[in-house]
Amino acid sequence: MTAPGREPEAVAERYARRAVADRYSLLQPDVWQTVQERQRVMLRLFARLGWTELGSRRLVEVGCGAGGNLLECLRMGFAPVHLTGIELLPERHAMACQVLPVGLTLLQGDATKAAVPDAHADVVLQATVFSSLLDDGFQQQLASTMWRWLKPGGGVLWYDFTVDNPRNRDVRGVPLARVRALFPQGRVQHQRVTLAPPLARWACRVHPALYGALNVLPPLRTHVLAWIEKPLT
Repeated sequence: MTAPGREPEAVAERYARRAVADRYSLLQPDVWQTVQERQRVMLRLFARLGWTELGSRRLVEVGCGAGGNLLECLRMGFAPVHLTGIELLPERHAMACQVLPVGLTLLQGDATKAAVPDAHADVVLQATVFSSLLDDGFQQQLASTMWRWLKPGGGVLWYDFTVDNPRNRDVRGVPLARVRALFPQGRVQHQRVTLAPPLARWACRVHPALYGALNVLPPLRTHVLAWIEKPLT
């Protein structure tokens, strides 16, 4: 259990324990297939929403890391001046500052204390952040903060895994029921994505084409990509 009010420091300690490796490099066939799958689902979502011009939309990412997701957003058509990234870890924030363009806002520190105005964003993005939060109270605090930042009609764009990893006690799955509890006023659309990473790594060692063959089976997908819409009224 994390001491009350200490979850951000505990997250930093958990990340410091993780081994540095090339497991998440885009040069790995399982990684680029996972990323491309997620991009396709996101683009289809924006198309369904009728968002044909993303350059006018404001997006805030919680836990932007070294900036990879924000770079993807730029490629999709978001404008730098309408993008904000928030990163807890100073070293990752520094990396993001090196790779992202001038005009994009990057904040460092606890996202629940970030200087983001209420009703500012059309999209608040989180990708595998909540699975790293082991304190239920802090999860709810962060979710409430993200909800406050959203304009009516906007939404939380959620990507995270739903099942526990028995090999990593520093993370835990976030089931869809928990997502709904975190955002009780939200209208949730969701899709299961991402072939289970251990299986994906094994399959791609055999042949990269096996990723797609296995990923057609929904029970083998471990993540959810959800759009949690804030009602207009």
